[in-house]
Amino acid sequence: ETKLLEETSTSYKSLLSKLKTITQLQRVQAVLEYDKLVFMPPAASAERGNQLAALAGLVHEKTTDEALKKLIQQSIQDSEISEDKDAKRLLELEKRAFDENERVSADLAAKAAKLGSAAYTAWVEAREKDDFPAFAPVLQECFETAMEISAAKRGDADIKLYSQMLDEYEIGMPEERIEQVFGQIEDALVPLIQKVLQAPYQPSTEPMRGKFDIDVQKQLGKEIVTTLGFDVDLGRIDVSVHPFTNSFSPKDVRITSRYREDEWYQGLAAMIHEGGHAMYEQNIGTSATRLDSALSMGTHESQSLFWERHVGLSLPFWKWALPKWQEKFPSEFDGVTPQEVYEAVNVVSPSLIRVEADELTYPLHVIMRYRIERDVIEGNMEVSKIAQRWKDDMKSLLNVEVPNDKEGCLQDVHWSALAFGYFPTYLLGSATAAQLCHYCKKDIPEFDELVAKGEFSSIKEWLIKKIHVHGKRYASLDELLEAEVGERLNPHYFIQYLTEKYTGIYRLD
Repeated sequence: ETKLLEETSTSYKSLLSKLKTITQLQRVQAVLEYDKLVFMPPAASAERGNQLAALAGLVHEKTTDEALKKLIQQSIQDSEISEDKDAKRLLELEKRAFDENERVSADLAAKAAKLGSAAYTAWVEAREKDDFPAFAPVLQECFETAMEISAAKRGDADIKLYSQMLDEYEIGMPEERIEQVFGQIEDALVPLIQKVLQAPYQPSTEPMRGKFDIDVQKQLGKEIVTTLGFDVDLGRIDVSVHPFTNSFSPKDVRITSRYREDEWYQGLAAMIHEGGHAMYEQNIGTSATRLDSALSMGTHESQSLFWERHVGLSLPFWKWALPKWQEKFPSEFDGVTPQEVYEAVNVVSPSLIRVEADELTYPLHVIMRYRIERDVIEGNMEVSKIAQRWKDDMKSLLNVEVPNDKEGCLQDVHWSALAFGYFPTYLLGSATAAQLCHYCKKDIPEFDELVAKGEFSSIKEWLIKKIHVHGKRYASLDELLEAEVGERLNPHYFIQYLTEKYTGIYRLD
C-alpha cells in the first residue's frame, strides 16, 4: 500500500489546499466569463470588466506568492522518498508553472493584458474596414510582446522560441515534431483535394437546404448530444454567437451552439463538437488540481473531432439520425436517404474562411497559419508581408483567390489575443482523432453497427479509459498515445481515413 504524500508531508498538504483555492477562484472567473457571453446585459460590460480584473488580481497574487514557492520546494524534498506518482507529477507541473510565472515581470504581464484588449479593438476595426496596413503595427507589437514573454518563460532552456510558444498550448510537442507531422499531411492532401475537385461525380448539397424551425433544431440537437454521452444533469446547453464549452468542475460543464433557419447542419455539428469537449471535462478526475485538467489543446480538440467527424460525419450515424430529422421536418427530408445526407454533409469546396472549411481542406488552412506565424517569430518574414503571403499560400495550397484581407489574414482573432502556437493544435487534434478511431475500432469491431443503432456508451467508455481519466499525468500527447494505444501520434491514420472516405464519396476508384 503506497502512502500518499499528503499523509506524510505537511508542506504538501498545505500546498494542495492553496492550489485548490486557486482552482476554485479560476472556476469563479469561468462562471463570470460564461455569464458574460451567454446571459449578461450588454450595458454591464464595463462593470463585468472590473469584476474580472479584481479576480484576476487576486489569482495573480496567489499564484505568485512566495509562500507557494517555499511549499513547492519543501514538498519536492519530501517527495524524494515517496512512491506517490501523482504527487510527483503534480509537483513537477507546479514547479514549472511557478518558475515560468516568476520569470515574467508584473510590468510585462500587465503590458500583455493591456495590449490584448487594445489589439482586439484594433483587429475588429481593421477587419470591418478591410485595412491590414492599419492593423500591422499593432500586430507587430503582439508578436514582439508574445516573444518577449516566451523568452522570459524559457529562461536558459535550450529550445527554440517558437517551440516554447507551442508548448503553452501543446505541451511536449516541439516545432520539429509538428513540422514532421504537418509535412506528411500536406504532401498527401494537396493532390487528393485536386482529384476530388476535378471528379466527374459531385454530390448534391440539396438535403442541407430548406426551412428549419430553430426550437426544433435545438430539441433534436439536445437529444442527439445527450444520447452520445453528454450528461445534461451535470451541465447546460445554451446559445451564443460562437459555440464554446466551459467547465466549472466535472459536475458543471456547459456547452453552447448557434443556429440558422435556412440550414440545419451547422447547429448540429457545433453541438456534437462541443459535446465532445464537454464529455472530456465531465470525466476528468475530481482533485481540483492541475493534474486533473486537460492534457493539451490538441488532446481536447481530438475529443470534439472524434465525435463530430468519426461519428457525426459517418454513414452509420445518418442511418440512425436521419429518421429523427425526417420525423420533425417531413417535407424537407421526404425521400432523402442516409447516403444522400452523408454525401451532403461531407461535400468538399475550398473556402476563404477557416471556420467554414470542410474537413478535407481545413488542415491546409491550419498549416498555412502555422508556417506564417513561425516564419515571423523566427525572423524570416516581416509582419507587413503577411497579407500578401496569405494570398500566395491560399493560391498555392488550395487554389483559392483571396479578394481582400477581411476574408484573408484578418479573419481570425487568435493573433490579436497573442495566441501564437495555438493554430497547430487544431490539426494535431484532427490527426489524433483519426488515430484514436482506428484503435477504438480495433478494440470494438462492431463500432459501425453500434453507431447505426444509436448505442454509443461503449465508445464513450473507451475514450474515458484511454484519454479522459489521465488528465495531465502524461508529459505529452505523444507519450499518452504511446502508452494507451501503442504508438505516438502517427498522421498515417488521418491520411488513410480521408483518402478512403473521399475516394468513396467522389467515386474516384
